[in-house]
Amino acid sequence: LLGIFYALPWLNWGGRQMVLFDLPARKFYVFGFTFWPQDFILLTGLLIIAALSLFFFTALAGRLWCGYACPQTVWTEVFFVLERWAEGDARKRKKLAAAPWSAEKVRRKATKQFLFITFALWTGLTFVGFFSPMRELVPTAFSFQLGGWETFWILFYGLATYGNAGYLREQVCKYMCPYARFQGAMFDRDTLIIAYDNNRGEPRGARSRKVAREDTDKGDCIDCKLCVQVCPTGIDIRDGLQYECIACGACIDACDSIMDKMEYPRGLVRYTSQNAVDQEETHVVRPRMFWYAGLLTVLVVIWGITVFNRPELIMDVLRDRNTLYRVASPTTIENSYTLRISNRTEADQTFLVSVEGVDGAAVVGAGSVDVGPGEVGSLPTTIEVPSSAMRGPTDIVITLTAESDPELTISRESRFFGPLGTGR
Repeated sequence: LLGIFYALPWLNWGGRQMVLFDLPARKFYVFGFTFWPQDFILLTGLLIIAALSLFFFTALAGRLWCGYACPQTVWTEVFFVLERWAEGDARKRKKLAAAPWSAEKVRRKATKQFLFITFALWTGLTFVGFFSPMRELVPTAFSFQLGGWETFWILFYGLATYGNAGYLREQVCKYMCPYARFQGAMFDRDTLIIAYDNNRGEPRGARSRKVAREDTDKGDCIDCKLCVQVCPTGIDIRDGLQYECIACGACIDACDSIMDKMEYPRGLVRYTSQNAVDQEETHVVRPRMFWYAGLLTVLVVIWGITVFNRPELIMDVLRDRNTLYRVASPTTIENSYTLRISNRTEADQTFLVSVEGVDGAAVVGAGSVDVGPGEVGSLPTTIEVPSSAMRGPTDIVITLTAESDPELTISRESRFFGPLGTGR
């Protein structure tokens, strides 16, 4: 996940940055696709798919997102690594914190802060690289020629990374993240969770390693409390599932290490379901999983079809509502329209207007408009029809065709009004 975040801004696709949200140009480049502001509905669909995916995987396997994919968790792990590298493991860090200030303590603390700040600023720079071309941003940053907004967002995002992942850490998960509060509503007794096996572990209590497992009247839990010490949110998993648990699995690793030393089987704390802990049958395939999976599949298919079939040209025909028609001459009648044209290609286009549906219908004037890539153009259009061809309101078809690419065309129906008659 870190590789995706830090590498994507450096990768190119089709001669441009693979993922670039060019806000000034109102273009969003994603893996060879170009999205425009008019495609905002696709983002809405993607967010719905993401939310439903979260529900699906939570019902299936608990808080996988929190434990393994949430940016807060991923970046916090990086700060843990940097902290261990600078100050040592937990025992050494406690000893260092309690020790009086010395040259060694200053060196280690300064090294940690240097690593924290450098990593946070690089994260902020990478974040801005998704909005400003990365290969231009980095040289500009190191030559101290950044613009005001770029500087602000690098510092802001760097500070957010430093504060959230460097210091607040799992406090964000406990007190700030709303997901921790409602994720329990998606659990059932078949959901995969981290659980302590009460049947095997109780009654807990200390004992010598020399005492054989079968010769003691206690359970397998030796009450070492190592699972509590390593828990980033400070809970005791032996008290049952709690909303603070982010499913990171640290307690599992700690407990397994103790079980290895005691020569007991692993799995006293493990990934399992509540039914399995209670020695009941677990149902991985259950109705809610079918509903989630089915709905998710339908949404993904619809979203994919929509993305791959987005029109490159959009046209809206707006009638002049002030005047239904004009008698231009004894032999002709005119109607006025405004064509709103959205060019969603990557090139400048000259569009030609034609009309069908009434014999002798023609476009008055040049009947063409230039529209830049990604721009929306407006073309006032007057259509003329011979009076002899009119006997009341008539349906017409207005067609827009790119001069350089005849296959880039679009047609829209509208109404042409004339003197009242029997209709046509």
